Amino acid sequence: MSITRFAVIVCAAALLAGRAWSAAEQAQAPVAPGNAGAAAPGGALLFDGRTLSGWRAVDFSGHGQVRIKAGGILELGTGASMTGVVYTNPAPRMNYELTLEARRTQGSDFFCGLTFPVLTNSVTLILGGWGGGVTGLSSIDYQDASGNETSTLREYEQNRWYAVRVRVTPGRIEAWLDGKSIVDVNTAGHRLGMRMGEIELCVPLGLATWETTGALRNIRLRKLEERKDSTPTP
Repeated sequence: MSITRFAVIVCAAALLAGRAWSAAEQAQAPVAPGNAGAAAPGGALLFDGRTLSGWRAVDFSGHGQVRIKAGGILELGTGASMTGVVYTNPAPRMNYELTLEARRTQGSDFFCGLTFPVLTNSVTLILGGWGGGVTGLSSIDYQDASGNETSTLREYEQNRWYAVRVRVTPGRIEAWLDGKSIVDVNTAGHRLGMRMGEIELCVPLGLATWETTGALRNIRLRKLEERKDSTPTP
């Protein structure tokens, strides 16, 4: 093999290795501040993992601290009532999915109160409310998550991450926990809205906890194609 040909092969190998390393670094690196809405696998990343860019802490009475912790974690600390954040950028009101991971690290009430828009209204998906187990939507026909058709009781383990997915399409709200359906409600003919009280400060899109410390990460939003038959995509 000539010296020239050997040099070309070495340079090509180095270039390929550099590209592979760069791709790996990009895949592992957190989203830069100010780019929280950039496209990402599974949807746009709404929380960059390092700053509150695009979010604002809600001034609930007796609220706990809102912290950003290592690993791209948004922590809503235990307060005398609710602690939460509200999204300050525009959000879709129909044909979208929200996904995130949530865990309860302290306390015994809801560690994820995910408020999200449905056309001109908003509702809240509650995980672990009313003493730790109630799961469902607040509110449907003026009934909160403890008393409407979406209400269920579930056991949540402390310090365990749960995968949450919410889908809003015409006439339907669906939600999954670790891939299992927890909400599937036909909204036609129902009155959707927020539970009266300070939780309304999370409208149209926000997150809250009640006397509990909750950790959240990988908060993403994916827009869905509007279908003429209004049938949700699988």
